[in-house]
Amino acid sequence: MTTLYYYHKDFLLHDTGLGHPENPDRLVHINAAIEDLQFNSLIKVTPEIRKDHLELIRLVHSQGLTDYVLQKVESENYVPLDSDTVLSEGSANAVLLAVSAACDAVDKVNSKKANNAFCAVRPPGHHAEPKDSMGFCLFNIISIAASYALTQANIKRVAIIDFDVHHGNGTQATFKNNPAVFYASTHEMPNYPGTGYASETGVGNIVNVPLTAGEKGPEFRKNTNNKFYLH
Repeated sequence: MTTLYYYHKDFLLHDTGLGHPENPDRLVHINAAIEDLQFNSLIKVTPEIRKDHLELIRLVHSQGLTDYVLQKVESENYVPLDSDTVLSEGSANAVLLAVSAACDAVDKVNSKKANNAFCAVRPPGHHAEPKDSMGFCLFNIISIAASYALTQANIKRVAIIDFDVHHGNGTQATFKNNPAVFYASTHEMPNYPGTGYASETGVGNIVNVPLTAGEKGPEFRKNTNNKFYLH
C-alpha cells in the first residue's frame, strides 16, 4: 500500500503567538513520530502552492472571506480574526500550501498514484465556515478537498469522518444541504463550538455522535446505534 505524507516546513511559520494551543509543536511531534522505522514506507511529498489556489478556496468560501484573510496578513504584527484565531506573517503562505496539499492528495489518490494520503498541515480547518474564519481555522481545508473531489468526473460521493474533541461546525455548515457528502463526527459535549447535537442531521447526510468526557468505545458504539451503517 502506498501512503503519501504531505508536509512543508512553512507550515511551522503560521505563528499563533506564545502559549496558543494550536502551535507548530503539533507538527514537530508528528514529524518526530514518523521517524520510527515502522513508517519507512511513507512517501514524503513537499507541496507547492497551486496556481488555482484561489479557485479552490472559493469552492467553499465566499469571495469576501477569501480576500479578507489573504489581505490581512501583516509583516510584523499579529492580526486577530476572532478571540482565538490569529494571522501572522507566515499564515497566508501556510494556508495556501495546506489547500494545495489536500487537493494534490485528492488528485494522486484519484489517479491511483497512491492508495491514500496523510496531510500534516497547518493551520487546521474544520471550524471555518463559508463566510467566517474561527476556532484556529482560516479556511476549511477538508471541505475544500471534498468539494474539489466532487469536481472529478468519477467521484460522485464523499465521506468525511471527523474524530476530534470539538465538533467540525464549519464542515457541517458547508455540506448540510448536500446529499453527495456524508459527514460523521464524534466529539465531546458540551464543548466549543456548541454544535454537533445528534438531532443535527442535515438532509439525512449528517451523523453526530456527541460524547461526554472520558467515554470509551462501548459508549461510542451505543451512541452510534448503527447510524454510520445507514449510509
